[in-house]
Amino acid sequence: MSSNDIAISVSNLSKCYQIYDSPGDQLRQFLAPRLQRIVGKAPKQYFREFWALKDVSFEVKKGETVGIIGRNGSGKSTLLQIICGTLSPNSGTVETTGRIAALLELGSGFNPEFTGRENVYMNAALLGLRREEVDTRFDDIVAFADIGQFIDQSVKTYSSGMVVRLAFAVQSQVEPDILIVDEALSVGDAKFQVKCFDRLRQLKENGTSILLVTHSSEQIVTHCSTAILLNGGTQLMVGNPKHVVNLYMDLLFGKERVLKHDAVEQLPKVPEEGIAAISYQLSQLEDNFNKRDGYNPHEYRWGDGTATILDYYLAADGEPYPSAIVTGQRIALAVSVKFHRNIYRPILGITIKTKEGITVYGVNSETLECVEFQKLGQGGSVIQVETAFNCRLAPGDYFISLGVATKHGEEVIPHDRRYDSIHLQVMPNSTFFGLADLGLTMFVKKVEAAA
Repeated sequence: MSSNDIAISVSNLSKCYQIYDSPGDQLRQFLAPRLQRIVGKAPKQYFREFWALKDVSFEVKKGETVGIIGRNGSGKSTLLQIICGTLSPNSGTVETTGRIAALLELGSGFNPEFTGRENVYMNAALLGLRREEVDTRFDDIVAFADIGQFIDQSVKTYSSGMVVRLAFAVQSQVEPDILIVDEALSVGDAKFQVKCFDRLRQLKENGTSILLVTHSSEQIVTHCSTAILLNGGTQLMVGNPKHVVNLYMDLLFGKERVLKHDAVEQLPKVPEEGIAAISYQLSQLEDNFNKRDGYNPHEYRWGDGTATILDYYLAADGEPYPSAIVTGQRIALAVSVKFHRNIYRPILGITIKTKEGITVYGVNSETLECVEFQKLGQGGSVIQVETAFNCRLAPGDYFISLGVATKHGEEVIPHDRRYDSIHLQVMPNSTFFGLADLGLTMFVKKVEAAA
């Protein structure tokens, strides 16, 4: 790839902060090492090192949208500040091409005492625009921000949402070569977010490179062509957004990706009435997914192994394991689950996603208030869960994810999660368009003209 095609090049970037336990340690660090060197002693260190970033490298092509995702404290904001030039790294290099516009913090670059109008001109000037250029774009900026008469009020009277509206309007309307957005869009309302992402699409088509930092995995999958996962200052993965998001979800909720059945305590079996029924011929002993039509061998699976989703049955209007489904058919889905240890109040979750990773529908035994499932979880038991739903999906490819977990306070403990494990193909349908068939009906009534 030619260097002319690269908008951002980050190479072996590292940033370390010195953490002092007390102000006295900071003073000692300033004075003591010098005195120690004078008397011939090895200088002592009075601080702890915190590496916000460690050896991060990636490239962003012109016109590409790259998402950066990671838990709080993973180094995302530090990385963006270094790319913008407001922070210096300890080592490594950053090379950028063209004008950079950035939304790093709410109202960054705004003077709260100035009016919105004055801040527009000041912000645009910082981006390198002449006053004449701002004059020609001012009406578009104000229209995009949609804050009405507040444009002539001081920014200190604005709500956080109004600040973001105006800041994004300025940064996006000047058509930068590189646009960096750090969580700012999460503050705006849904209508404004739609407007923002439509503008991001336009900028991308015009050749703007976009770095988008967000905790929303679906925004990463929907709007980005590449994603970067940071964790503890290190770069864990760069690549397909869907694969990166899967690993991110693993970090958030998963203990270990590989099931450790050998480490699970095997308890005596419960009486026969606790064993799964055989109406669907579901396995009660071993993992049978790979024997079923529609199984996706590229599923993403993890959990601590205290429960196992063994098998599934899928039928459309009574037809077992159909190769394709027609919109409107009744879908039956049954699964067998084995509990290897006693689990208090287990939760079974089912999610349907598009092939791009967008969630179409998700539900679990808690949201459904399925008291019967909440009472299960006896070690050694195998249970069968039967579900049914009407397929109202638009034509296309979909994947069903399954999971068994428990919740301790705010912490979710996954026991067996099988993401994208079952493939659904919905046949073409010319009666509607969009994501789902909502069953709209239309009535026409002739009205006689008044005499």
